[in-house]
Amino acid sequence: MAGFDHEPERAWDEYDWERFLQQQDYKTEKYMELLEKYLDDPNRDQIIAREMGWTQLLEGKDWTQEVDALLEEDAGEERVEPPDSFEEHSLYRAAFALTVWIDQMFDADATLQNEPSAVKLATHAALASAKLAAALSGEDVDEIGMTIAYLKRALKAITLSIDGAAALLREKRISVAQHAVLLQRLFQVRDGIITLTGEYRGEWRRRFGSR
Repeated sequence: MAGFDHEPERAWDEYDWERFLQQQDYKTEKYMELLEKYLDDPNRDQIIAREMGWTQLLEGKDWTQEVDALLEEDAGEERVEPPDSFEEHSLYRAAFALTVWIDQMFDADATLQNEPSAVKLATHAALASAKLAAALSGEDVDEIGMTIAYLKRALKAITLSIDGAAALLREKRISVAQHAVLLQRLFQVRDGIITLTGEYRGEWRRRFGSR
């Protein structure tokens, strides 16, 4: 994989994947920063391509159709469609139901949409759901490390959502009853992630032993 030294004969563990994903986060953030900075520049495409090191885009190719492919090429990944199976997983369904419940809460009180604590709650709940989808889409034995890395990111996101819910209660923007239901749903997802992470770590040790 480009930009990350890797022993080809050894399956990556969660720590290998975490370092790799951090590198890809950096590239994505850099791209978004450049896009925002040069949004109105008539030479935006060429400037961004140069800054990102995408020299092939400076040769007259269609820039708008190539960016996603180049981000994946930097990641050393092929474009693949995730299987539908993750949608049937009870943990993903719980996480998705959480995001729906939060949306309904916002619909009932539109002022919450501009509250930083509410935005934190909703954004990271949605992020947790997305990370779970990524984790549960990997079925290959060699991708157990990637699955664990995504589960850890989902756990971080759901923990930040819990912080957001606590802040909303302190600020009296939600009722005690709303907070209780919210916590029940948040902890259901959190505990599920912790349990599943433990199961995958056990499977890793069974298949590959400790490093």
